[in-house]
Amino acid sequence: MRLASWNVNSIRQRETHVARWLERVQPDLLFLQEIKCEAPAFPALSFAALGYRAEVVGQKSYNGVAVLSRIPVEVTHRSLPGLPTDDAQARYIEVRAGGITAGGLYLPNGNSGGPEGYAYKLRWMDLLAGHARSLLAAETDLALLGDYNVCPTDADFSPGALSPDDALLRPETRARYRRLVWLGMTDALRAMQPTGKIFTFWDYQSAAWQRDSGLCIDHALLSPRLAERLVSARPDREERGREQPSDHVPIVVEIGDK
Repeated sequence: MRLASWNVNSIRQRETHVARWLERVQPDLLFLQEIKCEAPAFPALSFAALGYRAEVVGQKSYNGVAVLSRIPVEVTHRSLPGLPTDDAQARYIEVRAGGITAGGLYLPNGNSGGPEGYAYKLRWMDLLAGHARSLLAAETDLALLGDYNVCPTDADFSPGALSPDDALLRPETRARYRRLVWLGMTDALRAMQPTGKIFTFWDYQSAAWQRDSGLCIDHALLSPRLAERLVSARPDREERGREQPSDHVPIVVEIGDK
């Protein structure tokens, strides 16, 4: 099974980018983040013409997640379990497909909204860990893919790309990411490349792409049995060099058969 994740930074601006990429890579599931539109405005028909069904959790102008699938899926969650019912931020979708449970997430950045904005990020990460723990306890084959807005180690960002007190680097942020790993999850990108830089994001400012001043903030975490079946995992850097690209590139994870 080929799983993928991509923060597209507006699906309406990047519709043709995504369609072209689907034709080239042909993932079974593609999780999208920051689609920045409500569900009725999502260009589902364009992707249906390519054989992909869309499940969308939208939000006007901000956030928003979706999954495009060319295999049958059952949607199990349209928000992160444990969040208040009046939480309007569209950041999580989870499906059951091909014998696995896969969650697509857009974790809060934490740099806006002052102390409360950062506290919201940490609460969100706590709930994600609790949900993952429950699924793992039930021996679920689980993949959690998306924009985590976390640089887990100093190898995951270019020197000078972030200030030391950035929410993506703070000790509390990194500790919560490690907790997910310590639950038994495997970071697929780092499993394939344990050392060295792996970037998935380059800011639009200061010629970050041209200087290769990037961040690794898009991750795919796999439960133990899925990790045993991991064949490959990589960011698709080619997309960042196109005209009017997203500031993120897709990550692609290949899971072998049982």
